[in-house]
Amino acid sequence: MKKLFLIFMLGLGAFSLSAQEFNPVPRAWKWVSPQEVAFTYDGTYEDDGAFSINVRNRKRTEGIKAPAKYSEFPLNPKGAVNLTYSPDSTKLAFTRDNDLYVVDIASGVETRITNDGTDLILNGYASWVYYEEILGRPSRYKAFWWSPDSKKIGFYRFDNTEVPLFPIYSAYANPSAAASQSQSPKVTDLGLGGSLSETRYPKAGQTNPQVRIGIVDITSEESPSIVWADFDPTLDQYFGIPFWGPDSQEFFIARMPRLQNTLDLYSVNVNDGSKKHIYNETYKTWLNWINPVVFTEKGLYMAREFETGWQQIYFLSYDGKEFRRLTDGTNWSVTVLRVDEKKGDVYFTAKRDATVRHALYKVDSKGVVKALTDPAYNVTGVVFSPDGKYFAASYSNVTTPTRVAVFSTSEGMVSEGHGNDIEPANLRKPIVPAKKQKGFGLSGYVVADMKGPDYDASKYALGQLVHMKTRDGFTLPGMIVYPKNFDPAKQYPVHVDIYGGPDSPLVNDRWLMPSSSNQWYSDNEIIQITVDPRAEGHNGREGLDMIYRQLSVVELEDFCDWADWLMAQPYVRDEKIGIEGFSYGGMMTALILFRASDKFHYGIAGAGVYDWLLYDTHYTERYMDTPQANPDGYKAGSIINYVSEYPVEYGVSTEVEPVMLKLTHGTGDDNVHLQNSLWLINELHRHGKKFDFMIYPDGMHGYRGYQGTHFQNANNEFWLKYLKSE
Repeated sequence: MKKLFLIFMLGLGAFSLSAQEFNPVPRAWKWVSPQEVAFTYDGTYEDDGAFSINVRNRKRTEGIKAPAKYSEFPLNPKGAVNLTYSPDSTKLAFTRDNDLYVVDIASGVETRITNDGTDLILNGYASWVYYEEILGRPSRYKAFWWSPDSKKIGFYRFDNTEVPLFPIYSAYANPSAAASQSQSPKVTDLGLGGSLSETRYPKAGQTNPQVRIGIVDITSEESPSIVWADFDPTLDQYFGIPFWGPDSQEFFIARMPRLQNTLDLYSVNVNDGSKKHIYNETYKTWLNWINPVVFTEKGLYMAREFETGWQQIYFLSYDGKEFRRLTDGTNWSVTVLRVDEKKGDVYFTAKRDATVRHALYKVDSKGVVKALTDPAYNVTGVVFSPDGKYFAASYSNVTTPTRVAVFSTSEGMVSEGHGNDIEPANLRKPIVPAKKQKGFGLSGYVVADMKGPDYDASKYALGQLVHMKTRDGFTLPGMIVYPKNFDPAKQYPVHVDIYGGPDSPLVNDRWLMPSSSNQWYSDNEIIQITVDPRAEGHNGREGLDMIYRQLSVVELEDFCDWADWLMAQPYVRDEKIGIEGFSYGGMMTALILFRASDKFHYGIAGAGVYDWLLYDTHYTERYMDTPQANPDGYKAGSIINYVSEYPVEYGVSTEVEPVMLKLTHGTGDDNVHLQNSLWLINELHRHGKKFDFMIYPDGMHGYRGYQGTHFQNANNEFWLKYLKSE
């Protein structure tokens, strides 16, 4: 289950921005030479605002068209899915009808790699559970990978024969047209019988797809033959995202058993499919996949968390004989970006100095870690120049609008001040001496600043970091936004935003553009606060491991501790605390309204997993074990079992109920099925409970277009009714 980012139109808001308050900032950037970096506003590098910066002389070139392979594919084979260039740009790989193909761009000749693709056999096209949980939705189901030398392709073959079918009904004959959300569906799309789609979706305890790993040499003069990696596909196992070695002679495969508490890394010989075991890792609860990896001449660099309880950087030689740790400390959300093997320097981003912000760091051969950006700002999008002398990145915090800049790797970023971060531990000296940097200003050369000439921070309700200590001593962060004209002598209702899913924090100290949606609470004199429980990584594996085999139990305690913290503030109306969450947050919201309605009185729960038997194998069993091995844990984690504790029933005459739960769900949700809400609603009916429910036809896991607008407006009306009433 992934953290949800809702996409919606703005509604019910009087908030407006002047044209001079904010400037646009580039969306992406890439180095087109060792000295020149190109920036784009729409991601194409062909937009009107695209420009480049020469880091040596600061010369800015407007309207550039940065070198790219192609703005459009030169060939568009009929029915092709996931067209992907070879590294040398001479060929395209794709899938069609679940078979893998390669086409030569110069000649247009197609070569078919596999021949057994069906509705059940998928070559290079992912089975749903891999798409959702391992490869990720940005993969668009792609499950094939070019070798660096453009001569080979590695791919996964999925056999869904034994994977159970799950049906998703649409009221429309043409669900894709209806789901576009751009306008009302045409009459011709409605149909009389609707339509039914079926997904091979394995729920907790059910059968997963079998996976084979193929490698094909496309340079063969004869018809390409497939070399199958030496893994037994009948074993109950998972394979992670594979990696090609830099010489294209080895294909690295990570494997886990179904329980995901052991990880083995293998090097697969591309010529005969034989495998060599080079790394093993075990842990008492669950492990995460090795991703990403930086390859060098001598071996690979990766971030792992099994040893210290925090994520550390390790070096592993290709033969598996050398394995060593390079870092110490409280690192989390680590991404290794670059390795200078000659100097022994490794560059990485991490939450190290603050658990709510990423900074860029360098660790040298002696294990000394140096911050290259000020930890008072959240740094994203770090891209190094080819020679490693410079990097481009964006930075912000909750009170500092986003800036995009280029920096010198040797000097990094000099402190500009520390924004909203008022914690004494973070009131530190500048991380590099405050001296003039050659070719750059004190914080690098800023190429774009979102803050416009008319920007006035006092106009907006901006967030502040707060911290709460749990009943058992964990320190957890929250981001609170007080109404713009906040009076501490008054009492205010509170809206609490939550998620709660493991290692998916909501509290991040980054700039959020003021808008009608996020300023609405301030305009209506409602305190808004976003809070995290202990399982979000702020406390490393110690906090995460506590949820193992008992999802929702410890999280409930943490959210209740947050409620106690709020009620201890003299400016909070204790009886007017509302809570809202989607997906995992929807599940937690419903549970809280059932079991802690004395603390949280009103809630909106969107698309929650209300019984873990209804969610997929890989995600659920990673944290819960299988239903067969942990029946008590599944029973305790089923929100449906606590419906009787929900205090609101029909027959109580009151204009505004003292407690109220609103449920929402999209009928087309392929991730958390509508089945979850239907099970829960049936139990609410059986117990005679009073609640609200809003359904979104063909809505996915997040509502878009006019459905998103309706969702936001309806929720705002809910909060006005229940939080603002006397």
